[in-house]
Amino acid sequence: MQVWPERGIPDNPGAWITTTARNKAIDRLRRERRGTEKLEELQALEPPPATEDEKGEEPPVIPDDRLRLIFTCCHPALAPEARVALTLRTLGGLATPEIARAFLVSEPAMAQRLVRAKRKIKAANIPYEVPADPDLPDRLQSVLAALYLIFNEGYLATSDQALVRRELAGEAIRLGGTLARLMPDEPEALGLVALMLLQDSRREARVDAEGELVLLEEQDRSLWDRREIDTGLGLLERALRLGPPGPYVLQAAIAAEHARSDSPAETDWSRIASLYGLLARAQPSPVIELNRAAAVAMAEGPERGLELMDDAEIATRLADYQPFWSARGDLLRRAGRSDEAGAAYARALELTTNPVERRFLERRRSELG
Repeated sequence: MQVWPERGIPDNPGAWITTTARNKAIDRLRRERRGTEKLEELQALEPPPATEDEKGEEPPVIPDDRLRLIFTCCHPALAPEARVALTLRTLGGLATPEIARAFLVSEPAMAQRLVRAKRKIKAANIPYEVPADPDLPDRLQSVLAALYLIFNEGYLATSDQALVRRELAGEAIRLGGTLARLMPDEPEALGLVALMLLQDSRREARVDAEGELVLLEEQDRSLWDRREIDTGLGLLERALRLGPPGPYVLQAAIAAEHARSDSPAETDWSRIASLYGLLARAQPSPVIELNRAAAVAMAEGPERGLELMDDAEIATRLADYQPFWSARGDLLRRAGRSDEAGAAYARALELTTNPVERRFLERRRSELG
């Protein structure tokens, strides 16, 4: 029902169904095994039975078992990137290639980083224990990063047959909401939940009836989830009242500009570009600079965006980053530079692992003639 209308009936339907059913069964068994392993980890974290003197004590400060495990994995003895990567691998349900993509490194490099982190835990005898209440703030930024990267993999899957992995995105939002309730005065926690809700609100419009990718400027905005948008905007307002905006609050503010606009033409692209400039100063990153270049292109024209995108540092660091080449191809197409656009799309196709994105890029390249 899902695949045949899109790809046609296979030559041997019976064999296809048998193979697909077998693969689904294997996936289910693997999930159940992972679930059993996580249950054992949770049971290992359970405190011993309370004595009579302890029975009246307060419940644990982190009410959610999975969130408690994420705080536990984000141990400050590990480097920030290592603790986030290890959390994504052990608790986030992400495979090594998906984590490597999130950190803009090769799969072998990420595999080595994970091995080194595990070795350090063993060599330093780092305890696997729930942090005490005063230790939670030291781990907060890593926990926020882990939740957002889990959401990102759900929002745009690395190699899944679908564009969106709803279970991952939904779990990240749920855990983020629990964290925001736990820390209601932490603006970055509120900002992260606002950001995830505002982005997730577009999910029904991001693919068409045939399951093909629809870009933001071409989406039917009546399909956007107004309840998620209103909740996200409310959380963003609360976060802004708590103090100077951090990276997640700034990203939520960018998403809010899209959410408030009834059409692409009404979007304040100059403001979005300015917000990306603030974000680049708060959290320097070539990906943020790439997004700023795309916003500037919408505000000032594709040639200006290409000028920023061609900065040597951005082009070098994002040489193997698929969104860089697809964005560059789009700007070159809009600028009328078809040959260069075709080459950029070809490079993007080489780096694409999601079949929905692949079909979109192939259509774009074929439209160049």
